[in-house]
Amino acid sequence: MDPQCNKAVNMGNTLPMSSPSPWVSRFAPLVAPGGAVLDVAAGGGRHTRLFLERGHTVTAVDRSLDPGALAGAQTIVADLEDGSPWPLEGRQFAGIVVTNYLWRPLFPAILASLAPGGVLIYETFAHGNAAYGSPRNPDFLLNRGELLDHCRSLTVVAFEDGDTGQAVVQRICAVNGPGPFQISP
Repeated sequence: MDPQCNKAVNMGNTLPMSSPSPWVSRFAPLVAPGGAVLDVAAGGGRHTRLFLERGHTVTAVDRSLDPGALAGAQTIVADLEDGSPWPLEGRQFAGIVVTNYLWRPLFPAILASLAPGGVLIYETFAHGNAAYGSPRNPDFLLNRGELLDHCRSLTVVAFEDGDTGQAVVQRICAVNGPGPFQISP
């Protein structure tokens, strides 16, 4: 992983980075109660903790996890970018969360890990973010509409692509199945 990629950057919210993303919090209720959740590039575990508190079993994967810091979660220490096989091959999840992280070769594995009816909640940086700081490397910035393109096999519940005034981001909540889905305002 590029160190810039997982650097804690507030995506236009006034909450500290240890707080869950408002985007993730908004759509977390769509994940089936008690369903298994995967937190990809979990970092400090803010979303792992959110889903644990909601009663989910959670698997957190990151190259630099402190297993003791995420009590109650299954932790997998893995570098997702070194060419090793996907560490969750054959497993499926009711929810998958990815924030502040982009490694394009993982999209097929992430989508294959989303169970029927499963919810993908993804939020990361897009081109134009260099005006605000890291990441600046185009390899770690989504192109316009790219996240939506990756999720074309899913039913999109919500999508945003724009400038928050503190970062340029794309966000999606999508479900692996036919809609419509109950959403909250």
